[in-house]
Amino acid sequence: MSDRLRVEVVRPGALTTVQDLGRTGHAHLGVPRSGALDAPAHRMANRLVGNAAEAATLETTVDGTALRPLSPVTVAVTGAPCAVRVDGRPAAWGAPVRVPAGAVLDVGRAAAGLRSYVAFAGGVAVEPVLGSRSTDLLSGLGPAPLSVGDVLPLGTPRGRSCGADAIPWPGPPAELVLPVVLGPRHDWFTPRARAALGRGVYTVSTASNRIGLRTEGPALERARADELPSEGMVLGSVQVPPDGRPVVFLADHPVTGGYPVIGVVPEEHLWAAAQAVPGTRLRFVPARR
Repeated sequence: MSDRLRVEVVRPGALTTVQDLGRTGHAHLGVPRSGALDAPAHRMANRLVGNAAEAATLETTVDGTALRPLSPVTVAVTGAPCAVRVDGRPAAWGAPVRVPAGAVLDVGRAAAGLRSYVAFAGGVAVEPVLGSRSTDLLSGLGPAPLSVGDVLPLGTPRGRSCGADAIPWPGPPAELVLPVVLGPRHDWFTPRARAALGRGVYTVSTASNRIGLRTEGPALERARADELPSEGMVLGSVQVPPDGRPVVFLADHPVTGGYPVIGVVPEEHLWAAAQAVPGTRLRFVPARR
């Protein structure tokens, strides 16, 4: 890797982190998987610049970021739609863009949704931790969220960028519908609560983050009042804390927990949750696995 294959952070944004596909296989050590919340958007950004799917990208939150490459580089922005500019001139979203050395790439505020993904040809080449370059906000593993003046190393480009006239891409959800497979602790809740989960209308809470999608809406009534010993938690677990409002565990979730899990959202349906803004209407739909 050349010393010139680097990018300087001009504006970090509200929360911009390095993410790849996560660090799997370490839950027994108390380490979450982490990784890009909107994995399809992450994969598409990498594909557009010729990277492998596992290359690290930048995940922005709400208000984007601004970066200055120290050498010419091909970039692509996907995920939440936003304005993209190079030294103030409009550039394409969802397509490869060549950014000259010293020019400022500005990834603007999300016009819809929450998180955009910025891929660089060669990938963000920060040092891996436990096999992943992802920032884990819960455990603190991986690089810290971006700050002004940070300089990130880039890998050597190896593949060819994949351009396209148009990329069909679903917009952020106006209503988030999440299938949920009941269990393992659905029997800790009353029949009325289990019915309410499928019939109730929730909204996405402002307290949501990379750890969990918190909800506002009908409280779920417990059938049992005793304490549950801590047990393993998987991605997509719908945990119900004492206030009765479900929390859907996302990429940085804890690997154990002591509140009952009424059900689990299958992983392939979680990507839309990454783009659901606070106030988005949310429905849980009972499903079978």
